[in-house]
Amino acid sequence: MSRWEPNARGRLEQAALELYIERGFEQTTVAEIAKQAGLTERTFFRHFADKREVLFWGAGALRELLVSTVADAPESAAPIDAIAAALEATGGLFQERRESVLRRQSIIAANAELRERELIKLATLASAMAEALRRRGVTDPAASLAAEAGIAVFRIAFERWVTDTDQRDLSHHIRESLVELKTVLADR
Repeated sequence: MSRWEPNARGRLEQAALELYIERGFEQTTVAEIAKQAGLTERTFFRHFADKREVLFWGAGALRELLVSTVADAPESAAPIDAIAAALEATGGLFQERRESVLRRQSIIAANAELRERELIKLATLASAMAEALRRRGVTDPAASLAAEAGIAVFRIAFERWVTDTDQRDLSHHIRESLVELKTVLADR
């Protein structure tokens, strides 16, 4: 094999997803992923800390997008509206990778350890957005409540998007779920 492999990360991710779906996450080894991608285990570990990271490596970029969108929201925006803008900004990221995201989600849904890891990721995103709101001058508990509510909206919207036979985009489901939340909060 040559020293430089084009799109090694993408090839490893693709190979891992294929193997996780075919054989199951637990039954797939790093060696098998590397072999399927035509790469070495060493190359795998240059890109991913372990085989779970293949499924979660994009969390950092997602966090940055959410935090920067909250930070850039108009000063007049209510905390939940800044969070809503951040969530809607994620729609394009997920939409352009829809097939890969759907495959990833089916793998996570089939494994308790991965579902737990996904919940930890979502909690981390909520904390990051709450901190971004605090930097905007929003005090607690409002910052934490808005961020946690936003993550709840995202989870519901994502579940709807994954199962949507009409294939409406994620942003549509985020807006729809946010309207539902506001309706629930307004009902007395």
